[in-house]
Order: sequence, then structure tokens, then C-alpha cells
Amino acid sequence: MHTKVLIIGSGPAGYTASIYTSRAGLETTLVTGSTIGGQLTRTHQVENFPGFINISGFDLMENLKNQAIHTGINIIQDEVINLDISTKPFRFETHSIKNGTADAIILATGASPKWLNIKGEEQFKGNGISICATCDGFFYKNKSIAVIGGGNAALYESLFLSKIAKEVFLINKNNSLKGEKKLLDELFKNEKIKILNNTEPLEFIGEKKLSTIKIKNLKTNKEEFLNIDGVFEAIGTKPNISLVDKKLKLTKNGYIKTNKRTMETSIKGIFACGDVQEDTYKQAIISAGSGAIAALSAEKYLL
Repeated sequence: MHTKVLIIGSGPAGYTASIYTSRAGLETTLVTGSTIGGQLTRTHQVENFPGFINISGFDLMENLKNQAIHTGINIIQDEVINLDISTKPFRFETHSIKNGTADAIILATGASPKWLNIKGEEQFKGNGISICATCDGFFYKNKSIAVIGGGNAALYESLFLSKIAKEVFLINKNNSLKGEKKLLDELFKNEKIKILNNTEPLEFIGEKKLSTIKIKNLKTNKEEFLNIDGVFEAIGTKPNISLVDKKLKLTKNGYIKTNKRTMETSIKGIFACGDVQEDTYKQAIISAGSGAIAALSAEKYLL
């Protein structure tokens, strides 16, 4: 199959880009990737996206998807497994498409959650350790749980889980928490949330299920054991660049390097938007805006 514009990824950046390219009259194919809707679908509450006082991340992404479908784009629920950007038209392969070509590509593959990579983590993934409170929080009704992290994601997870769990231990390796003032104010007022600053998890322990975290106070070097029923990790993300690693120029932090005015990458006709190229401000509205820029730049490139 051939498409004028191929968009890889279905988060705020990808869907927004597809709305703009489709409205410009460019035949657009969007391949969703394995996480349809991106990371935002795991966010239980969004209060800073223009036009919505309060909306769940899942509903926001459904709205964007439906608007994209309304413009007439071709959405394929599949995963791009190979990308050849050394020739034009560019070539791509998915599980269902063996010989796809595109005149322009917009990469909106986003980022994936990081893991701690400490002892016991692999053993208890999905059996006491999770990265999605909205997905797995209901398993821990009236139980003791821990959230690991110190930024906005950890604050959101802790506040959401405090409505379900008996108590929430927020384990933060830094001296203080970092995040939006509104979230911090809510967190500090919440009696269910116990903040453990300057604390590092060392090991996950249990038999059939996770039951204990070995932690270390980084100021005193004292090690302790924290008895919990579950853990939610929220320690940041890493860009999903496997399709273009060593094919495009990257930033020193491993994100796709773009011209921020056009979102064009080191190869003409290839654009990147959203978290795969943004290593400073992880916000849905910024991802959406960069998707619009990438689409407008792709349109100009194809003229």
C-alpha cells in the first residue's frame, strides 16, 4: 500500500497531526502502535488541557480519535516493525502490511515508562508491581501500597490510589517532591499519603506475591523493610526510538533531534512530534501542538 503521509503513534501528537494532514487533503494513514491512545489513557484525571475543566485521559484520547476518524484518515491498529528511511518513497512494514510506502512520515511514538531494574522487580511485575494506577488500582482496595517517584506522575498516582487504598507510601529519592502546586497542595493535605523523601528502594521481596520493599534512607544510610501489598512505579519515561535508532540524529538524552520550528528531523520528509522528541515539557497540550506543527510542515514539504 502507498500513503501520502504515514503517522506512527496514536497519542495526542499523532492524532492531532492526522487531523491537520487529513484536513489539508493529504491521504493519511495512522498506525496506532501497541498502546492505542498512548500514555494519557492511563491518566485518571486531566485538568490542564484547554477546553476541558476536568476529563479522564481515556475520554480525552477517545475524543481525539473520533475527531481524527471524522476527518477521514485511515487508522490501522497495528505496529510498525520495520522502517526504511534511506530511500524515497520511505518504506515501512507492519504485522499486516509487508510492502508499505509513504511520501512523508510523522513519528509520534511517544515514550515508555522506566523501570527501576532492582532485585525482585522482574519476579513481581504484574504480581504486586504495576505502572498504571487506573489499570490496577482496584486490586488494592483498603490495602497498603507504595508509589515510587517524585514528579507529577507519582503525585497523580498517589492521589488517585489514596481514594482506594488504606494508605499510600510515596517513596522519593530526592530531598523534596517536584510537581504542580495544585497537586502538591492536595497531596500534603491528604492524611492517607505518607511521604518518604531521601529514600531509595533496594529490593522487592515476597513469596508468591510481593509483600515487602527493602528501602534505604539516603541521609542516614539506614536500611528498613516496608510491608506493603503493592507498588506502583512512576519514575519517568524513555523515548520509543527503536525504529529510527542510528538512522536519525538524537539529542544527548536520546530523544529524536528536531527543528522545533518545523519538527523536521535530520532527514527531509521525516518529522517527529510529542514525547519522542520532547525531553523537557511532558504535557499533552505541548504534544498536540507539536503534532500540528509536524503536520503543517509535512504539508509544506509535500507541496
